[in-house]
Amino acid sequence: MAAPADPRRLCRLVQEGRLCALQEELRAAGGAGCAGPARDTLLHCAARHGRREILAYLVEAWDLDIEAANRDYKRPLHEAASMGHRDCVRYLLGRGAAVDCLKKADWTPLMMACTRRNLEVVQDLVEHGANPLLKNKDGWNSFHIASREGDPLILRYLLAVCAAAWKTESKIGRTPLHTAAMHGCSEAVEVLLQRCQYEPDCRDKCGLTPFMDAIQCGHIDVARLLLEKHKACVSAEDSLGAQAIHRAAVTGQNEAVQFLVSELGINVDVRAASTRLTALHYAAKEGHISTIQTLLSLGADINAKDERNRSALHLACTGQHAACVKFLLCSGLGDSLDVTGALAQQLTRSPDVLQCFNHSATAEGVSRGKQ
Repeated sequence: MAAPADPRRLCRLVQEGRLCALQEELRAAGGAGCAGPARDTLLHCAARHGRREILAYLVEAWDLDIEAANRDYKRPLHEAASMGHRDCVRYLLGRGAAVDCLKKADWTPLMMACTRRNLEVVQDLVEHGANPLLKNKDGWNSFHIASREGDPLILRYLLAVCAAAWKTESKIGRTPLHTAAMHGCSEAVEVLLQRCQYEPDCRDKCGLTPFMDAIQCGHIDVARLLLEKHKACVSAEDSLGAQAIHRAAVTGQNEAVQFLVSELGINVDVRAASTRLTALHYAAKEGHISTIQTLLSLGADINAKDERNRSALHLACTGQHAACVKFLLCSGLGDSLDVTGALAQQLTRSPDVLQCFNHSATAEGVSRGKQ
């Protein structure tokens, strides 16, 4: 009886494209049915690495199942499509591979292909019957996924073969326009604005608009596009009443903050409707010192209080951001009582933050002594 072949060695031979060595190993072992740690077959490996000749050999000489699924339910067609190996995709389709087979999370090969800028693979799959309207478990169809990658050629092609592909939302209400804006795909945004009929300031379930997505991720070029061609509202509010400037402060996008205030005239101290927080509060909560500096340079009120009478110092202490607390104290923001009677200092558990207050008190005492 022949000794079983080492799966790792076989996979390495496939990866390296060493067909002759692989043939010898398989003949000696008397079979090609071994699976790797993730239940990958040699077909998965060949498809993933674009080894079309080996793929054909395994199917035709050893009759390996082209519909074999690994632990994630990926078929060889998923692997070839996700890596953009057109010759392997065409071979598998020619052998009758199921074009809309589903892997874990309900991803089809077409969805996998749309994660890469490979129009020809997308075309091959669609021409063999792939359905662009199918959705994965998160509610994304292939057009939505292509919007994230930002290839305008793929987007135009999918619209040409399926005009309704753009009419889709994820399970949390996000459109392809949200996704393209968030990822800074300006060419994709151009296509979506030209070819699709998204409502200006369409909102996801958190109340975010595409403009907010662009701003909070620092994509000012996309934000300009949305303003010029989609009439985006710069003061739109999310479900918590926060505006774009607040979202930019949360993510520490200093250039976006500068853009909103200096170019668009947004009030640097505008408050979130539900909490009365300013951008300075949000930046302090996240510990973004450079954003606090930017806001102060634009005229932000360092003493601004929210609906609970908390200053930025309270938020920085709650987040245990020692460097941020130190900066605010050095910038002249004193401690004060919130509506519960708590000082910012009382909200911290960090010795480093407490030390900031001790140093501040010492420095203040020295200053008074000199006076």
